[in-house]
Amino acid sequence: MSAVASHSPALLVPTLAIGLGCDRGTPLATVQQCLQQALALAGGTLADVALLASIDAKADEAAFLQLAARHGWPLHWYSAAQLAAVPVPNPSATVQRYMGTPSVSEAAALLAAQTDLSALVVEKHKLRGPDGKNATVSIARMAAAPSTPFSPPSVS
Repeated sequence: MSAVASHSPALLVPTLAIGLGCDRGTPLATVQQCLQQALALAGGTLADVALLASIDAKADEAAFLQLAARHGWPLHWYSAAQLAAVPVPNPSATVQRYMGTPSVSEAAALLAAQTDLSALVVEKHKLRGPDGKNATVSIARMAAAPSTPFSPPSVS
């Protein structure tokens, strides 16, 4: 085993699934600020994020695409019917009226994390940007996340 490999720190595997919602055309800065606030509430960092998720109707939302590209995170899209089938703590009649599901961010986070309500570490965190557009972030801990840090194999 090389000296470098034996002394390298363990790498933590990202364990958080981020559910996103927003008004159409919400700027990236607002979505990023909302995410940072939600991560702070969860005691997490950007390094803890494994993936992003939202409703398929937002698959062309520039801020979501830019955020994923900037950090190299995969984006998962779910239909309104898939999201509507997920029990959430904060259903919204407004979201139901416009999106066809009572929840986007909470339900997307839970679906992406492949878990239930017990893993929701940040419920619907909402931020209104300076332009009046809203972003919403929910965070769930992923079900398949390992409980121990991951160490890369050593190079001989």
